[in-house]
Amino acid sequence: MNDHPRLWPNGKRVAVAINVDLEIWSDGKVPDYSVQSTSLRPGTVSHGGIAWSQYGGKTGVWRVLRLLEHHGVPGTFSVNAKCVETYPDAVAQIVKSGFDIAGHGYTQDQLLAYMSSEEEKKTIKTCLDMLETATGIRPKGWVTPVHAHTEHTVEFLAAEGVLWHNEAADCDRPHRIEVNGKAMAAIPSSDFTDNRVLRTAPQLLLDTYKRTFDYLYAFEPMSYIGMSIHCQFGGRPLMIAVFDELLKYFAGFPDVWFASHLDVARYVVNAKMDQSAYARQFYA
Repeated sequence: MNDHPRLWPNGKRVAVAINVDLEIWSDGKVPDYSVQSTSLRPGTVSHGGIAWSQYGGKTGVWRVLRLLEHHGVPGTFSVNAKCVETYPDAVAQIVKSGFDIAGHGYTQDQLLAYMSSEEEKKTIKTCLDMLETATGIRPKGWVTPVHAHTEHTVEFLAAEGVLWHNEAADCDRPHRIEVNGKAMAAIPSSDFTDNRVLRTAPQLLLDTYKRTFDYLYAFEPMSYIGMSIHCQFGGRPLMIAVFDELLKYFAGFPDVWFASHLDVARYVVNAKMDQSAYARQFYA
């Protein structure tokens, strides 16, 4: 087992990493969630649902970009590859503003879990190629749509040179893994994203993250908070106001490390932080 530091870079106590999902669905398809409580009969085209999902690429992404730029906070944008065709200006602005882009499948309704191994492998490569062609930068990270990965996903990602994935549901702190001789970072996703408060109140998100942060800050040095924003919902004013307040709150603590997922991945890989690092830190 490898030793590891007790704090993040420069003595920072808590790492905060923000993932922004820029998503799109196939023509005629809609998200399986929305703010509406009434569902249409099966087989009916939901034009309202289509419009709701398109808000992310048309409006929400721009508001999230401005928020992060205003606070000087890095972010990682997980982008469905089809977005480079439908929302090219938004994708270009993400890179122009200096943010990282991660692969996020082709569309939200084409899931890796439903594909054969060959289809999955081809899809991953195609998505990374499309994002690289559009931005000039090959993504170093990957977030599987609805986290529906397979037993082969991480292996395929490693073969494509991806450094980190966001499928680590078995932990709450990033760590280093070895995949066919290649070092990668397994980074946990958020358990409570913006779409968890679709039909309740944005205030719940604020209270949840403030309390989580306060606990980790007080009791667990080198802790990690991953937050996710979906442009089609989190990019709306009623939600962006909550994220604005949270960023202000976190920034009020001098030993918080705002980091992109790529920053976190590079750090845990270089520091050789394996999954048992948490246990060793508190029960050395």
